[in-house]
Amino acid sequence: MAKQAANKARQKDSSLYGAMSALITPFKNNKLDEESFIRLIQRQIRYGMDACVPVGTTGESATLTHKEHMECIEIAVSVCKSSATKVLAGAGSNSTSEAIELALFAQKCGADAILCVSPYYNKPSQEGLYQHYKAVAESVEIPLVLYNVPGRTGVHIESSTVIRLFNDVPNIIAIKEASGSMERIIELNTLVPDLTIFSGEDAINYPILANGGSGVISVTGNLLPDKIATLTHLAMERKLSESKAINNELYAINSVLFCESNPIPIKATMYLAGLISSLEYRLPLVAPSRANMQLIEQTLQQYEVKQ
Repeated sequence: MAKQAANKARQKDSSLYGAMSALITPFKNNKLDEESFIRLIQRQIRYGMDACVPVGTTGESATLTHKEHMECIEIAVSVCKSSATKVLAGAGSNSTSEAIELALFAQKCGADAILCVSPYYNKPSQEGLYQHYKAVAESVEIPLVLYNVPGRTGVHIESSTVIRLFNDVPNIIAIKEASGSMERIIELNTLVPDLTIFSGEDAINYPILANGGSGVISVTGNLLPDKIATLTHLAMERKLSESKAINNELYAINSVLFCESNPIPIKATMYLAGLISSLEYRLPLVAPSRANMQLIEQTLQQYEVKQ
């Protein structure tokens, strides 16, 4: 009863907000390229990102070893600790016990919060999703951000389940919403006004921010952190026309970055822009087709990429 009362009194969490990038994981000779990873995070800090998100799905977490996954979190925390940039560490899995292990490690490391993608392939019921997230969240004290991306996981976290989790588990504070549905954003804002909502779809960052979103977790932010930070901060300051103009400017790059499965295009774009020295993926991901590589290169020429 005390927990329920505390939840009812809880207001929208303001400790995690703003512009965040779902970081790629750079490889060299099929191993984690630690030097490049450090430089990429430093670049995020330099261009005003509020948080970085290591080892989410854009970070190829599904094909990293647990040791590599943990190393990425450690590096991100170490690099960000002397800055104002927070770390929202990826701690998702289709195994609840593995997600708990990663969540505990992220907390021990000093991460500010964890991002937990819904279990993929298993296709759990809504009750299964509830029990999974409840178990992960209750294993730690730091905040947990739900991650709804049904196009990749095969399961949708229904609004009723989001509401139930938010009401029952105090440290579930937010959701990264990547369903692509603006109706869903409005529904969650209406039904759970104290829930923090982050855009997980770069093409609709501005509309989500303009309709109550508290930030973005961006793929494009890897390449153009300055633009994503400015777009987000302008929207949060309610300078909506200026924010919308940047969102429109980014339409072409936002589109091309999903011409193949993420993170294939963003890593190719980062390589072409000289931000990573080696274009490597973990199988079963491979480099873009020749046609898509040409399309990426042509689109990239429209933008100034700051080093």
